[in-house]
Amino acid sequence: MNVLASKRLVTVALVLLAVFNMTLLGVLFWQNTCRVRTIPGGDRFGSHTAFVESLALSKSQALSFRQLRQQHFIKVRPEMESIALLKQQLVEESLKANPDNKILGTIALSIGNHQVTIERELALHFHALAKVCTPAQRDSLKQVLNQITAHKHAMRMNRWIEQRQ
Repeated sequence: MNVLASKRLVTVALVLLAVFNMTLLGVLFWQNTCRVRTIPGGDRFGSHTAFVESLALSKSQALSFRQLRQQHFIKVRPEMESIALLKQQLVEESLKANPDNKILGTIALSIGNHQVTIERELALHFHALAKVCTPAQRDSLKQVLNQITAHKHAMRMNRWIEQRQ
């Protein structure tokens, strides 16, 4: 009797292949939808290790940084959510047959007010981070923050340029 022609062996092999394929598809689905961030060593509040390494923070400083960053992101989350809702309203009003310029202006002003609050909180957050640092670390912190803000600005400009092309 030929072993490879056996119905039992073929059936078992097909079942195993189906299970492996389903497992692979599940892992791929999980990787693309369920992970919060893919930054190596990062946490859900951004890359914490970039600060620890570039500023040479002690363990207590690193813990303070993490707590301050968590508090900051929790504090500005309602503002970010408000901006998202206002932008939805802006889009809805803009797509009407006859959009009301007064309403558009009011919504845009509200978005700006929330953005002002976020930027003020960001400045206070940077100040709180600087208070944890030594004077030498503050210089490094300034360089890291300048790199981050310059990178974010460049990314926005690149996205804007790509959308226009």
